[in-house]
Amino acid sequence: MQVPGNSQSSENGRLPSPEARSGLDPWNRAELPAPPYPRGLAWFGTVGPGIIVLGVSIGSGEFLLGPAAFVKYGLTLLWVTGVAVFLQTIFNTEAMRYTLATGEPLFTGFMRTRPNSTFWAWFYAILYFLQSGWPAWAANAAGAIFFLAAGEMAGPANSSTVYLIGAGTFVACGAVLLVSRRIERTLEILNWILITVILGTFLVLALLFVAPETWLAAAAGFFGFDTRSSTFTFVPSGADFFLLGAFAAYSGAGGVSNITLSNWARDKGYGMARHAGYISAAVGGEKVHLTHTGFVFTPDAESMARWRGWWRIIRADQWGVFFTGALLGMALPALLYVTFVPAGSDIRGLGIAAALAKGIGGQVGPFVGVLVAFLGAWILFKTQLDILEGMVRSITDILWTGSRRLRSWRGGDVRAVYYSVLAAALLWGILALRLRPVFILQLGANVAGIVFIIGSLHLLYVNTTLLPQALRPPLWRRLALVVMALFYGVFVAMWMRQIWGH
Repeated sequence: MQVPGNSQSSENGRLPSPEARSGLDPWNRAELPAPPYPRGLAWFGTVGPGIIVLGVSIGSGEFLLGPAAFVKYGLTLLWVTGVAVFLQTIFNTEAMRYTLATGEPLFTGFMRTRPNSTFWAWFYAILYFLQSGWPAWAANAAGAIFFLAAGEMAGPANSSTVYLIGAGTFVACGAVLLVSRRIERTLEILNWILITVILGTFLVLALLFVAPETWLAAAAGFFGFDTRSSTFTFVPSGADFFLLGAFAAYSGAGGVSNITLSNWARDKGYGMARHAGYISAAVGGEKVHLTHTGFVFTPDAESMARWRGWWRIIRADQWGVFFTGALLGMALPALLYVTFVPAGSDIRGLGIAAALAKGIGGQVGPFVGVLVAFLGAWILFKTQLDILEGMVRSITDILWTGSRRLRSWRGGDVRAVYYSVLAAALLWGILALRLRPVFILQLGANVAGIVFIIGSLHLLYVNTTLLPQALRPPLWRRLALVVMALFYGVFVAMWMRQIWGH
C-alpha cells in the first residue's frame, strides 16, 4: 500500500501537526454543519448507523452464539450480554465522536498514529479479514433454508447441498450491493424492516409460549443469578471458553463491526462528515467525490452548541436504538431457545439456525416452525449482507486513504475500488464456505475479542491526543474504554489458556 508523504513536513523548522505525523495529509479547516432537530417520526430518518450495527448484532451473537451458550449453560450468562452491550455502546459513541469531529472513519484515525499509516492499514485490514472474512452467516442461513425446503435439519450427508445453498446466498448478498443510490441508506432501510419484524415476532412468540418462571430466570440472568439454585453463577462449571469468548465478543455487534459503525456514520453525513462525501452504488448511484482526509473546526461557542446538537443524535442512535435493541435481541431468542430446545444440548452444527424451528414446530405446530425457520434464514442473510458490506467498505476506505494511485484510478471514482474489493471478497467466500460454519463463526468472534482489546485502547489514544481539547471524552468514558479492554482480555486469556492446556 502506497501512503502519501507528509504534506506538513517541517517547513521553516516547524513540526507537522499531530494528525499528520504518521504520513497522512493534515485535516482541512471547515465549519461544523448545523445538526437536524427531529421530532416524532422524523427520528427514524435521522438515526441510522445504530440500526445497521444492531442488525449485525442480532444475526451473530443473538441468533447463533447466544442460543448455543444459553441452551448449553443456562440464562445466567445474560450478565455477559448486559456488560458487553453497555461497554460496546460507549465504544460506539466514542468511535462516532471521532467521525463527528473530523468527518473520517475511525480506521483513518488509527492510521494517523505512529509508527505510520501503512503499518496500521495492514494491521487492521488483516484483523478485519480474520474476523469477518469467513462467510459463516451465509453458511448458517443455508442450514435454515435447507430446513425450509426439506422439512428436516441438515446433517453430514447433506453438506454438499448446504454448501451450494450457502454459496448462492453469499453471491446474492453481493448482488444486493450493486443497486442503490447510497449504499448506507439501503442497509438502513433493510435493517429497520428486519429489526421491527424479527423482534416483534419473537416478542409475540415469547409472550404466547414462554413460561413466567423462564421470564424471571432471564431477568435474574442479567445479574448472573440462577433462580433454580438461588445462587450467583457467573461462569458455569467446565465451561468451553472458546464458545464463551465468542459469545462475549458477539454480545452486541463485535469487534470490527463496531469500528465500521464510524464508516456508516461518515456516509450518513454526521457532523463534519457532511463535507466528506459517501460511497454510492454501481446501479442507481452516481460518481460522488469522497475525500481522503478529514476536517477540523474551531470549537467556539456557536460550534460547541452545534456539537451538542449532534451529540444528542448520537445518543439516540446508540442508547435508544443499539443498546436497547441489542438487549432485547439477545433476551427474546434466548427465552425461546431454552423453552423449546432441551437443556444441555450442543446445537453447534449445520442446523444451528434450524434448531429452534424444529423444536417449536414439534411442540406448537409446523406452521410456527416454518415461520421461525424463515425468520432465521432472513436474519442470517441480512447479517451476512451487512458484514460483507462492512468489510468491503472498511478495506475500501483504508485503501482510499492510504494510496494516491488508487484515488486517481478510473478518474477518482471510489466505486471502482469498492467493487473490486467486493469481487475479491465474493471469490474468497465461495472457497471458504467449505469450512465448518459454526467453527468459523466462533473463530471470527474470538478474533473480535482481540480487536476489542486493541481497538478500545487505540480509540482512547486517538480521541485524547488528536482531537481538540474541547471535544475529547470525559474521564468516566476514558475509564470505560480501559475496562472494556480488561473485560475482553479476561475472556481471550481464558480461551487461550484452555486451548494451550489441551
